[in-house]
Amino acid sequence: MPEGDTVLQTAARLHAALAGRVLTQADLRVPRFATSDLSGRTVLDVTARGKHLLTRVEGGLTLHSHLRMDGAWRVYAPGERWRGGPGHQIRAVLANTEHTAVGYRLPVLELLRTSEESRAVGHLGPDLLGPDWDPGLAVERLAAAPDRPLGEALLDQRNLAGIGNVYKCELCFLARVTPWLPVGALPDGALPRLVALAHRLLDANRYRPTRTTTVRAERRPRPDAPAPARPKRPLPPLRVQEPLYVYGRDRRPCLRCGTPIRKVDEADRPTYWCPSCQSGPTP
Repeated sequence: MPEGDTVLQTAARLHAALAGRVLTQADLRVPRFATSDLSGRTVLDVTARGKHLLTRVEGGLTLHSHLRMDGAWRVYAPGERWRGGPGHQIRAVLANTEHTAVGYRLPVLELLRTSEESRAVGHLGPDLLGPDWDPGLAVERLAAAPDRPLGEALLDQRNLAGIGNVYKCELCFLARVTPWLPVGALPDGALPRLVALAHRLLDANRYRPTRTTTVRAERRPRPDAPAPARPKRPLPPLRVQEPLYVYGRDRRPCLRCGTPIRKVDEADRPTYWCPSCQSGPTP
């Protein structure tokens, strides 16, 4: 599931493969930009902004893409077989003499002027993994709608950018509340702690190939990374080694209390929670 950490890793791979190199092929397979030709231009950089990708090309152009639920960018060496999906799912091909980047199932793909990137990402709140991260502003924006369900508020990229459905479920479990609890019903001081935890979890996963949110995972950062601050509230102990507490664990026992995890589908998004560990309203 592409979320802020996944998109940041994708941007790093694309930047390493494309930045500083001249495009020998630039095929945009969407009707609006099918005749646009970027070949012969040098890619300047590839940057993640929340869950958005910005590929900047000389001449003042930016290719904006969004992965949403199942989009992906894959990088291949010359002659390597493309394995990201069938050909009809390919939306973009960017190639130079050393690498080919192929975008599959991209629901958002547009070419815009770099000076007008704000049209695509200007609405976003502070980026959990970006240089503009501002926990105070994130808390302020979340608290501005106290009647809004917490899970919905966390997914709103205008509040803070980078949280997707996996982190929504995991953060609500760690806060011991259901995703349907109104933001304003959180205990005093809980919202700043939750925002700090969101930043810590995404930052810990920015280099990991497999996303992990459990206690053992959080306590095993990169060898060269500084140790994360101990949370003010103890996290639930693990019974077994698992990467996630609740997401994707429908009907399996809660790692903390053993109660079967519940799942409900909402607007094409599954929500998982523990009915014993998490207090608050449920569907």
